[in-house]
Amino acid sequence: MKPFPIPVVADLPMGPGSQIEEDTLDYMVMPSGMSTYQAPALPEREEIASLTGAHEALRLALASLDRARHGLPADPVDLMDLNDAERRLINQVLGEGEVSVRVSLSEGELVVQEAVFAGVWRVLHQVTQPGSDARVVLSDRIEVGRIPQGVLESAAARVQASGARRVRLQPEDTSAWPAGVMNAPAILTELEDHIHLWKPGTAAHVVNLTLLPLSPQDLAVIDQTLGQGPIQILSRGYGNCRIVHTEVPLTWRVSYFNSQDALILDTVEVTDLPEVACAAREDLEDSHERLADMLAWVEGA
Repeated sequence: MKPFPIPVVADLPMGPGSQIEEDTLDYMVMPSGMSTYQAPALPEREEIASLTGAHEALRLALASLDRARHGLPADPVDLMDLNDAERRLINQVLGEGEVSVRVSLSEGELVVQEAVFAGVWRVLHQVTQPGSDARVVLSDRIEVGRIPQGVLESAAARVQASGARRVRLQPEDTSAWPAGVMNAPAILTELEDHIHLWKPGTAAHVVNLTLLPLSPQDLAVIDQTLGQGPIQILSRGYGNCRIVHTEVPLTWRVSYFNSQDALILDTVEVTDLPEVACAAREDLEDSHERLADMLAWVEGA
């Protein structure tokens, strides 16, 4: 037998962890700590037995939720006539869920907070008094469904305002764009085409900016061209998802952040409303069961 050509040195450190790593891999932290349903903390039963206005509002909300889960129109529940104690009980029962929305209106704004029951929304229409920071609530209601009606109407108004005109995202003269712009023109042309072809029921067209070779100048041109429109949505699940209706009809900027608030996915969607902002039919079924249990506890006071 011939001798082994490579000498084996037995006293060298071997095995996992025995070698010195000069460079440490720096992995991006992925989203963690997913929000899950937690039953709201309620006061003692004897404290809420007399709050009949809140009981009735919750019964109406449950009836609306039953209609919504079967695909039927659901009426909003007006809370403006409740007293402070009844409103406090409503706040405790509904809690705060994953999605919040702000919609700028010609008069004031809509402030929307999803309840811990997905698909159940608390909707405030408020205005700021001239000359002060005081805010006056014009309406306070519970809405049930995929998304509050005011959000849909605001998004639809952008489409109606554009009429039959073809949306133009690129100027005739692009010479004013900064040097270094490479792929922004192609992306804007793609968005133009899909906005023009969109019809109700059309699946969302998604442009994943994270996967494309884009220069800082490209991103600056896209940001400036799309702008920021009247609707801002924050969805908290794994990390945060920020959804902004741009100044361009049917065009949304959907950005995903990890738990350190670092951007991990940046997209532009051409659609009437991104699905990530909406409650699903399964959510409504689950929320109906949970709210029914909660109402039974409240009314058993």
